This record gives sequence, structure tokens and C-alpha cells, in this order.
Amino acid sequence: MSKPAAALKGRAARLARLMPSTGPSSAARTPFVLLVVVLLGGGLITLLLLNSALNEGSFRLSELKRETTELTDEQQALQRDVDSRSQPDALEKRARELGMVPGGSPAFLNPDGTVRGKPTEATAPPPSPSPTPSPSGSPDPDAPEAGPSASGASAGPSGSPSPSGSVPATEPDPAAAPSAENSPPPTSPGR
Repeated sequence: MSKPAAALKGRAARLARLMPSTGPSSAARTPFVLLVVVLLGGGLITLLLLNSALNEGSFRLSELKRETTELTDEQQALQRDVDSRSQPDALEKRARELGMVPGGSPAFLNPDGTVRGKPTEATAPPPSPSPTPSPSGSPDPDAPEAGPSASGASAGPSGSPSPSGSVPATEPDPAAAPSAENSPPPTSPGR
């Protein structure tokens, strides 16, 4: 054999004396196994936390969808209510309940201050008689007679009954009419 191989054998022999070898050492495997266990445990915990966060987001999303559905239903119900109250028939009925009457012919002011058109007074049509059923089926002898001919004080200047019953149609009722301070100024369309 050659001399370097014999020297190598001598070094290996000296190293073998310093570290006794009884087969593959378990000390070299311990850090690797510990590293693999820590990585697997950390990955498992990370997946568990990620899954919990996704589930929490899913619950929040379903709660928000339910709330959105409820609010959409409420908004649609309110819109239907507004639409039903905005119909011309409903507006006319509500205006009549408030004592309003259809307006007469309008008049307009020109920029120079002259009046264009001939304004007419709004008059209330005579109210339609509505029969009131009596609970006993026979008229009450003590009750006053109903109808426009019951008293002459409730008839207006034209002979028709006035809307308020005691005030002629030509004079506005101050309690029912809004004050001029609270009413907005009139506006004309197109300006």
C-alpha cells in the first residue's frame, strides 16, 4: 500500500479513538426529527387557525346576507307604500280629507308685473251624502234631521253647503289654512 493511505488510516484510527463509534449515531438524527415534528406541528396549527378564520368570515358573511335581505325587503315595502300614496287618486283623496279643493283657472305674473290670465276662485263641489246606518234599524226620534235643508246657516252664498258646515266657501277657515309665514313661496315649473 501507499504511504498516504497508511497515513489516512492512522488519522482515522486517531479519530476513532476520540469518538467511539457503535454504529450510526442517534445524536445526529435528534435535531432533524425535532425539526420535522416542529414543522409539521406548526403547519397543523396554522391550518387550524386559517380554517377558524375562514369559518368566522363565512358566518359573518351569512349574517350580512340575511341582514341585507331584510333591509332590501323593508326598502321595497317602503317604496311600495310611497308609490301607493303617490298615485293621483290617493293624493286627491288625501287632499280632500284635508279640506283641499281643486283649484280654479290659474293666473301668471309676467316679468313686468302684469297679470296674464283671469284667476277664478276655487270652489268645493257639494259633498255627496253618505248614508249612516243606525244600529237599531229605525230612525232616532230625538236626533236632528240630517241633510242640507236641516239648517240654513250652513249653506253658502250660492245655496250649496260649505265644506266646513258653518263658514261660507268664500272665506277661508283661519284654523285650517296654513299661515303665510310657514308656507313656502310659490314656484313656477320650468325655472
